[in-house]
Amino acid sequence: MWDSLTRESGSKVHHGNIQASKAVADIIRTTLGPRSMLKMLLDAAGGIVVTNDGNAILRELDVAHPAAKSMIELSRTQDEEVGDGTTSVIVLAGEMLHVAEAFIDKKYHPTVICRAYNKALEDALAVLDKISMSIDVNDRSMMLGLVKSCIGTKFTSQFGDLIADLALDATTTVGVDLGQGLREVDIKKYIKVEKIPGGQLEDSKVLKGVMFNKDVVVPGKMKRKIVNPRIILLDCPLEYKKGENQTNAELVREEDWAVLLKMEEEYIENLCAQILKFKPDLVITEKGLSDLACHYFSKAGVSAIRRLRKTDNNRIAKACGAVIVNRPDELQESDVGTGAGLFEVKKIGDEFFAYIVDCKDPKACTVLLRGASKDLLNEVERNLQDAMSVARNILKHPKLVPGGGATELTVSATLKHKSSSIEGIEKWPYEAAAVAFEAIPRTLAQNCGVNVIRTMTALQGKHANGENAWTGIDGNSGEIADMKELKIWDAYNVKAQTFKTAIEAACMLLRIDDIVSGIKKRQAPGASQPSKPTIETEGDADNEQMIPE
Repeated sequence: MWDSLTRESGSKVHHGNIQASKAVADIIRTTLGPRSMLKMLLDAAGGIVVTNDGNAILRELDVAHPAAKSMIELSRTQDEEVGDGTTSVIVLAGEMLHVAEAFIDKKYHPTVICRAYNKALEDALAVLDKISMSIDVNDRSMMLGLVKSCIGTKFTSQFGDLIADLALDATTTVGVDLGQGLREVDIKKYIKVEKIPGGQLEDSKVLKGVMFNKDVVVPGKMKRKIVNPRIILLDCPLEYKKGENQTNAELVREEDWAVLLKMEEEYIENLCAQILKFKPDLVITEKGLSDLACHYFSKAGVSAIRRLRKTDNNRIAKACGAVIVNRPDELQESDVGTGAGLFEVKKIGDEFFAYIVDCKDPKACTVLLRGASKDLLNEVERNLQDAMSVARNILKHPKLVPGGGATELTVSATLKHKSSSIEGIEKWPYEAAAVAFEAIPRTLAQNCGVNVIRTMTALQGKHANGENAWTGIDGNSGEIADMKELKIWDAYNVKAQTFKTAIEAACMLLRIDDIVSGIKKRQAPGASQPSKPTIETEGDADNEQMIPE
């Protein structure tokens, strides 16, 4: 049973939700655009995070208000879905709710506002389709320009083309054609970002293969450099099987002990013989490797690595063309990976790293990041993830829309023009939604430090007739410019997802008219003890309306 039941309803809830959403939007409003501020956050473990990535900031926030929690969830959805536009979606959703506040005050029904917003969303997506342009994914300079404009708002934009190059190389490496013009790019599974403090950021590179933090099992006896290695990947232990639970063996004669040991040795020798039959140069297993197996391998001149992570093993398989085998007696020649050009163990700092590189047609890769400090590397990794997501989006849907707030201004101007033909009460919320889209270019102008009113008026004038959809704000100088000339673009599906998520979330929050909280209130020290719970009889339960626990 709930001890205390607090309930708020009606316009009070609407106002509370809108205020909470605006507060979340205001936190990250300053991180939109290339001239954005950085935020320094203290995370739960007591470490610091320095970033201007909307999702990374909101992830660290600890908020109590349910509407604010819902807003934070938006940026996570956006990040998982398309990987970019996490700040824009919050700013846009906050603005949509802000313009709805006036209608709530005028006693408009939330359903009417939501209907108008959904109509605005449909028309906005139609405008996006109209102004988008298709690109050739094989045109590297065009792709580089696009990825650069998407991460130009990030901290690492000061390092020029470096991050864009890394992201593009990595995503084109792991892309797989599914036929019928479809491409599958799995950046989570097959791209590993390895961060190693030290060196310069310029030393970062995409390897044509994989690397992992392991050394060979017996460094003195096994080779640390092999050219064109034959690689066998295993998913089984190369040691004598131990019993699942405690096993007691009773030996009658002394010689039986020697027989038992000999059986164990022969078992391992057999395992190794089955593997060595295929003349491998490198054997990698996810499980253990006994000393005896090491001896047989080093005697045969084979290098071995043990206890490798499953995810790393999958990446090696994709890179060198090997197949992970579960039982050595099922090995075939086709399971041996011959696609790698070089296996080498190098020492970086205090640790040894194994490289399997120069692969013929790798479908997995490792991005090696170097940098001065861990904080810098973490931020570079976050930016790289965004850049790879953008590159993946473009490879899947090769369509572009203008950046720098130009898309939003075009959508806004078109919707304003259309609102005059809408009849009835929905006309005003529809027009308000059109005005709300201007939040993005307005915020960009604010973050550049230019005169916002003058800039916005000039932009609205240029977009009023619906021509020249490519006029927007140069995020660095704050001047009005042609986005085509400056090569400031956005991916079509990032923009479409931003609009959908923001408007749908705003509608959902507007439809909430009741917040019922069933959280127990903490008692102040020294307060009287709560009365003992009364036990209800069956008869009482039938008459009363019960609130579920």
